[in-house]
Amino acid sequence: MVLKIARRGAISPFIVMEVMRAAAERAAAGGEVLHLEVGQPSTGAPAAVIAAAKAALDSDKIGYTDALGIPPLRAAISRWYRDRYGLEVPARRIVVTTGSSGAFLVAFLAAFEPGDRVAMAAPSYPAYRNILSALGVEPVEMPAGPESRFQPTVAMLEALDRPVAGLIVASPSNPAGTMLTPDELRKLADYCGERDIRLISDEIYHGIGYGTPAATALEASEQAVVVNSFSKYFSMTGWRLGWMVVSDDLARSVECLLQNLYISPPTLSQHAACAVFDCTDELDANVARYARNRDLLLAELPKAGFTRLAPADGAFYIYADVSDLTDDSEAFCRRMLAETGVAATPGIDFDPARGRRYVRFSFAGSTDDMAEAAGRLKNWLGR
Repeated sequence: MVLKIARRGAISPFIVMEVMRAAAERAAAGGEVLHLEVGQPSTGAPAAVIAAAKAALDSDKIGYTDALGIPPLRAAISRWYRDRYGLEVPARRIVVTTGSSGAFLVAFLAAFEPGDRVAMAAPSYPAYRNILSALGVEPVEMPAGPESRFQPTVAMLEALDRPVAGLIVASPSNPAGTMLTPDELRKLADYCGERDIRLISDEIYHGIGYGTPAATALEASEQAVVVNSFSKYFSMTGWRLGWMVVSDDLARSVECLLQNLYISPPTLSQHAACAVFDCTDELDANVARYARNRDLLLAELPKAGFTRLAPADGAFYIYADVSDLTDDSEAFCRRMLAETGVAATPGIDFDPARGRRYVRFSFAGSTDDMAEAAGRLKNWLGR
């Protein structure tokens, strides 16, 4: 018997998850691992979040919720936009999701038809193109490099041979950690608005910056779909909770999709997350540690031979051009893990065409681990 297997599952793997598995296998065998591969804060959720979760458990508030999320959390997110950005975003436009991953899936389903084309910079978060491909939507990757700070531009869109139905931007970006200025973001939003291109803005690293605060696409367009997450700045990765801000024309489609695909976001996580917006002192202390880690790696990695680094304006990644060290970043990262215990992610995860020349280092861990990793890499490469 030969049963059919749907083609939509024949997409590229999420390579960072496979690097994590290799690192876990090394650790299980007794080997030491320094985790610079995964974009996960090494800190847990804030204490008030844990307390709120315990209180919710004691109150037995763990049934289904509205598909769009519980009203107190949607109201808290609305206040966050008012307090952080000075924007009035009504709660009716805020949709709580099962992580940002659930948000991207539902946003793509609601906004794009099979056969549509959606543009993004390369390098970019691999799940964009992989989810789009699984849905029968064509990802259109626009090569971006240091000259545009690894971000998309209007000129890149104008150079495309055929129109697109959507544009995905991320600021701060993964893997490069670079940001769009408010003017650059507005120019992209205006270009999309004039041509009926749906703008989707990945803002999951907002709050993690090292200078100028990140601008939100909501300042530039009411039609943009904004995706955010409780995983990064809010340090709640395993709670699997995120949110979207959607325009009124998409709201009903998004709701129906959520009802059928997820029923509701994780209930315990929603009740716990209501407390996180009062934890900024604790969360900003995490960002201060990321800043120390960033400064350390930007100073020490060049001494190990990693001399061409993206500026890392935000998030917790450094994207390194390693073309003078290897033409196969995947094999390079395997060897690095085996010989030094330092786990990093090959660039082909983010840019299949040019990523063999790049490696991404995450500095979301402890400062001691960053210092130890830098020392091992210097010894490994003999610099």
